[in-house]
Amino acid sequence: MSEIILTGAEKKIRALIQHYDEKKYWKRYHTVTNPNNKTPRFLKYYYLFYIKRCDAFNNASLGAHLGCGITFPNEHSYPILVHGLYGVVISHNAFIGENCTIFHQVTIGDTKSGSPRIGNNVYIGAGAKIIGNVRIGDNVKIGANAVVVHDVPNDSIVVAPEAIYLENNK
Repeated sequence: MSEIILTGAEKKIRALIQHYDEKKYWKRYHTVTNPNNKTPRFLKYYYLFYIKRCDAFNNASLGAHLGCGITFPNEHSYPILVHGLYGVVISHNAFIGENCTIFHQVTIGDTKSGSPRIGNNVYIGAGAKIIGNVRIGDNVKIGANAVVVHDVPNDSIVVAPEAIYLENNK
């Protein structure tokens, strides 16, 4: 799979149309969610407004709150969202490793038992769901519409499970 590299003009047009400027969004996200950041509170609220507006326009939620949010390995790290924010929902308690590629309509959600922990170099296909206290290893590929509720070891490929017959409707 070859990487798509956008020119500066293409990035600006995409930011205007999709209401998602990748660099601006993630810089502000890290400023708002870091409890140790010394940025004035009123500016953090302004940044939070920007983040929530981007999320709302793209029917997404990346768990941004003042002082807490998705955990990343460092403040310059963020997932590669191939189609922008469109439909991506990530719990504010999740951990996402470096170089993680996430397609549209992905849900990474927590349960009472905990939140997902995604390793480095993970590829998450469109519509995939990762739910609960699961650990996704490094170099894992998760196929489109896969539902992951159990731990996945390093260097694995996960695809949608076979349909399970639950009940006869007669």
